[in-house]
Amino acid sequence: MAPKVLVVLTSHGRIEAANKPTGWFLPELSHPYDVLTKAGVEVVTASPKGGVAPLDPWSVEMSKEDAGAQAFAKDKKAIWEKTETLSSFKGRADEFAALFYPGGHGPMFDLVDDADSIAVIEEFASKGKPVSAVCHGPVVFLNAKGSDGKSLLSGKDVTGFSNAEEDAVDLSKYMPFMLEDRMKAVGGNYKKADQPWGEMVLVQDGGKLITGQNPASAKAVGEAILKAIGA
Repeated sequence: MAPKVLVVLTSHGRIEAANKPTGWFLPELSHPYDVLTKAGVEVVTASPKGGVAPLDPWSVEMSKEDAGAQAFAKDKKAIWEKTETLSSFKGRADEFAALFYPGGHGPMFDLVDDADSIAVIEEFASKGKPVSAVCHGPVVFLNAKGSDGKSLLSGKDVTGFSNAEEDAVDLSKYMPFMLEDRMKAVGGNYKKADQPWGEMVLVQDGGKLITGQNPASAKAVGEAILKAIGA
């Protein structure tokens, strides 16, 4: 039987303060999806509200030269338009090999403190299954705790969308907080690439915790997941 990876997408589609649409970021799902499915892994998608998980239109525009991402956007709509409700996956970690959260700005507003998401993350982690995220996705780990009661990120080498990158896209003033700062605040040993937009993927505990910094890191996160699950 093919291993399965549970992918959780945001349900948050608008940054009200900026009057801008948001959601999940196209290549942060398409690149890992391609890596995983080509290796025979089955991908199951969920979101807090179920149904359509909003795709950030800016990410489609930013990826117009990315043939793989554009093909995914055109041909794989059911992947994000027919997501299952996240709450239905509580107590089901044994069915999956790993858990993955793509980014986009949406997770900063809903998944950061979503009780069902936190419960699912903690269940996967307690069973020693890889939990992974890229770009703004690692925000989902901020309020999750390990079996020792400490933050899942405490003492770990971790990465996520940097302050410099947030400033570069001119959205810092609209964020509830800065991801880099908050990852440090919960005890994570935050690291980033030498230059903004450079690839950075950090793998901890033999693949049990995988984080990627930005869209350029998404494919490598997919490869790290693949290695972690032995597929």
